[in-house]
Amino acid sequence: MNNQSVFTLINQQDGNLAFKLFEFNDNSHFDHLQRNNFYSIIWIKNGSGLLKVDFSEYLFHKDSMFAFAPYQPFMFSTDKKISGVAMQFHSDFYCIHRNPKETNCDAVLFNNIYQPPSIIIEESNKTKFNLLLEQLKAEFKSSESENYELLIPALKMFLVTASRLKAQSKVSEPKVADTKTPYLLVNLKSAIEENFKQKHSASDYAEILNISSNALAKLTKTHFNKTLTDLITERIIIEAKRELYMTTKPIKEIAYYLGYNDEFYFSRLFKNNADVSPQMYRDTVGFGKAEVN
Repeated sequence: MNNQSVFTLINQQDGNLAFKLFEFNDNSHFDHLQRNNFYSIIWIKNGSGLLKVDFSEYLFHKDSMFAFAPYQPFMFSTDKKISGVAMQFHSDFYCIHRNPKETNCDAVLFNNIYQPPSIIIEESNKTKFNLLLEQLKAEFKSSESENYELLIPALKMFLVTASRLKAQSKVSEPKVADTKTPYLLVNLKSAIEENFKQKHSASDYAEILNISSNALAKLTKTHFNKTLTDLITERIIIEAKRELYMTTKPIKEIAYYLGYNDEFYFSRLFKNNADVSPQMYRDTVGFGKAEVN
């Protein structure tokens, strides 16, 4: 803990970051590509600019909150002054996958490939989030024994609140003139969820949905700000990360489970998208250190 606006907890076993909460008054923390081995939640309270994340770019404005999973690439680009608060935590400190229904933040907050990774914080919710942040700070200040046993319940409350807000605020389906389009995009989501372990090409999904590849590509780019190939690949990588996180299965077995007979091809695909090898991800994010009870 360096000062009253930076609160840091280090894992004494390996020296890695366990939990960190800090305020920022410029973009120096996030003006270069981030690929962290921990979860990040960033609340931009003031300022605007461009967010580059995964395969997409989004404009951001004040009162926006963002959530990024481990090794998810992101960067904030702006020529204006931004300020806000950031919270980071490693899966060794709190594993969102052990009890996924506990916070519902896995699929809603961190790994929703069909939505921008942002939440707009309305005035009515600012007080709620600020109070939760003050609870986390208070626990740091009062933990003389440095065991911080109440940090995790406070963190869970923050994650639950953010997940509920994002779930409530999301648009049910894209609004377009062609009333068939939203229905088709719903079917695309379902098709990816049902088939991503076996079908890896964009043409597979155009065939399933009985639409031309070009037409589907345009719709996907327009409404999800990503190519169809990007969506499929992201879904595969998310599942691979969960397998690496939650099990001690050999990488070859995970590759086969995801439809790849060639372990080395799968490993290259993973590294190209996560920036680290499957084994390095398992070692640094902490998923595969022990079987989950």
